[in-house]
Amino acid sequence: MPVPKGSTIDPARTRAAILEAATRVLYERGLDGIGVAELCTRVGVSKETLYRHFGTKDGLVDAVLRARSDRVTNWLAAAAAAAGDDPSDQLAAVFDALQRWYDEPAFRGCAMLNAAAQHHVDAVRTLTARHLDRYLELLTGIAVRAGAVDPPVLGRQLLMLVEGATVVAAHHDPAGAATVARQAALTLLSAAARPGRQD
Repeated sequence: MPVPKGSTIDPARTRAAILEAATRVLYERGLDGIGVAELCTRVGVSKETLYRHFGTKDGLVDAVLRARSDRVTNWLAAAAAAAGDDPSDQLAAVFDALQRWYDEPAFRGCAMLNAAAQHHVDAVRTLTARHLDRYLELLTGIAVRAGAVDPPVLGRQLLMLVEGATVVAAHHDPAGAATVARQAALTLLSAAARPGRQD
């Protein structure tokens, strides 16, 4: 990235700027949908600069996926926390946030699942599993606060609704995908908290 005359190079700022720009491009085009030369042109850096900061394109992809996972999981956790203390409100807030995301013109599905589908390699699969574990932790926490009989099972069911809604929104129709999943999730949450519930 060009450095204005009289300013100094800040490696951390340069790396962050490359990461932010590459995240947008790779999400839009897919990990395999763009070569290194075009990626560098779109991001506005030389190959040498890219390799100096990330080693390889795979190194950049790894950094992009880690940053994306951090941003998305923190965003959903913040949405749940902002909803107050009621677990039903927290769960509803997660799905409401997802629906706003699905409605964005730039929505292309879950970047982590897209990456895992494109790259059947251990490194990407591990990052994707870690990302889903973070979702699961958030959803299981809501299940615990709701007094669910079996929070880990309910958390996993809610995860399937989140990911199912995301896939439907990306590949079928985003309109109301999270809203429908939200209704199912709240029904599950209510049923799971009943004493004597039988699975």
